[in-house]
Amino acid sequence: MKHSSRITSIVTLVIMLLSFTSMASNLDQYVQNAGARQHISLNGQWHRILDPYENGYYNHRYEPHENGYFKNAKAKDKGDLVEYNFATAPLINVPGDWNTQEEQLFLYEGTVWYEKSFNVEKITNKRYVMHFGAVNYKAIVYVNGTKVGEHEGGFTSFQFDVTEQIKDKDNFVIVKVDNRRERDQVPTVNTDWWNYGGITRSVSLLELPERYLADYSVRLNDKGDGVIGMVSVSSPGKKDEVTVSIPELKINTNVKLDAKGMASFDIKANPNLWSPEAPKLYEVSFAFNGETVKDKIGFRSVKVEGTEIFVNGKSMFLRGISIHEESPFGGGRAWSEADARTLLTWAKELGCNFVRLAHYPHNEMMLKIADELGLLVWSEIPVYWTVMFDSKDVYAKAEKQLTEMITRDKNRAAVIMWSVANETPVQDDRLVFLGNLIKKARALDPSRLITAAMDTQSTSANGKLIDDPLAKYVDIIGINSYCGWYSAKPADCGNLRWESHYEKPIIMSEVGAGALKGLHDKKEVIWTEEFQADVYVHNIEMMENMPSLRGVTPWILKDFRSPRRPLDNVQDFWNRKGLLSEKGERKLAWYVLRDFYQKKAAE
Repeated sequence: MKHSSRITSIVTLVIMLLSFTSMASNLDQYVQNAGARQHISLNGQWHRILDPYENGYYNHRYEPHENGYFKNAKAKDKGDLVEYNFATAPLINVPGDWNTQEEQLFLYEGTVWYEKSFNVEKITNKRYVMHFGAVNYKAIVYVNGTKVGEHEGGFTSFQFDVTEQIKDKDNFVIVKVDNRRERDQVPTVNTDWWNYGGITRSVSLLELPERYLADYSVRLNDKGDGVIGMVSVSSPGKKDEVTVSIPELKINTNVKLDAKGMASFDIKANPNLWSPEAPKLYEVSFAFNGETVKDKIGFRSVKVEGTEIFVNGKSMFLRGISIHEESPFGGGRAWSEADARTLLTWAKELGCNFVRLAHYPHNEMMLKIADELGLLVWSEIPVYWTVMFDSKDVYAKAEKQLTEMITRDKNRAAVIMWSVANETPVQDDRLVFLGNLIKKARALDPSRLITAAMDTQSTSANGKLIDDPLAKYVDIIGINSYCGWYSAKPADCGNLRWESHYEKPIIMSEVGAGALKGLHDKKEVIWTEEFQADVYVHNIEMMENMPSLRGVTPWILKDFRSPRRPLDNVQDFWNRKGLLSEKGERKLAWYVLRDFYQKKAAE
């Protein structure tokens, strides 16, 4: 038996090493935990130039300029023609979306050029890496007039080594930001959230040793009697070691790196397990080449058996809520620790032990605060509705976003499942597309569960039948269903019965209705708080009769901006399905769901 367990442990380490290599090569040695490194913040005010025709990038023959805005040219004398000037251009805050900072940019989709000047005391034998938390949607980055790289995807981190480009002082970084929606993007042109453009998350310049710890992964091993993990350095040397320390567990181990600068470890330990009831985090440090990187990491297990979800061996009902990454008070992209703490504290007050971070990877602070507060997390990429499933290029974009999400957040105990899609149509190329994403996710991270939100149920004699073939490939079936809102009357929902072709746990990943805060009338009157509350009452009655239901994440915590919602004097470009208004005010349905969760917690 011991021999068999040892083989299992070795196999797990090999899988982790292979997936770690894949992540590193796909991201060109992503620097893990950038916020814990020595760095210079580039947050604050940047200059911006609006460029709807992309004159700063293309010439009049629609060819890329050799001397575009990225050169930051200055007029040499009064007779010199230069048709832009960052020094006199308006200022804009970073992090932040442009839509809510300037009224004229509220609906703007296109290119905006960002510029910031900075100084740095450049040190010999140091590497300098520029880190962007996120830019929506396409970014081309230039440092001192030289292109250092580009990135596509509005919700994941990216980095460029800029050691050769920067100098001691008088540096400038320019970013061409383009948030235009295109058919071949992920997400595609049609969504139900605001297309916030800009440098929406923090920017920093990392100062690293010449050879540095690049990436790492730490978690509870499969047997539950130790800590398993991986480390990787930026470039291999001879007889290199990384020191892994967890003081509370009396772990201080030197891990020898192989010829590729990588290593795995499996260290005997008996940690207190992280859970929603007791979210224990340990300080874990990695020392290499004069640099020590510290993280706070929890250890827990998660698995499914039949229709049950087990966390640390205990069957658990996931009392959740869906959340968009939008400012707690008003519109605009959320990005700060204060934003994350407010949104997730609201979820805790509702009685949640689980949140669905929809419909894209949220900022890193959301995951770290979830770790701290004890909230389990469903994390998702924006393969949403009708992306081009028949396109290899679109698949590559989706896989890249999946890889970037898992790479950044693999050390967060709160994350128990990766979602590969939301509300996608049943068709053959979609099944191949999502099936390949699921295989990729399992290769990158065999320790977590896979899910997807589906709205493709059939009608059966008794009500609804879950028969989407995608359900065969996921661990947990997510179901989006709006009985009483998009179909049927609220009172009919309680009698609705659900059947499934699959012996798997189900999460009702979306359910709910819209209401304008402060609008009151009889429960039969749509848009009133009473109507929304009644929808919740009868849907809860329906869910109580779903034997495989192991979680709920109703739609949604708070009202959020959406161009799809134009109804004057009610929506006004807000999706009103929130349990809280855009100002954080509780609607009647909030109390209905809170009472349900109190009951579930007591069971």
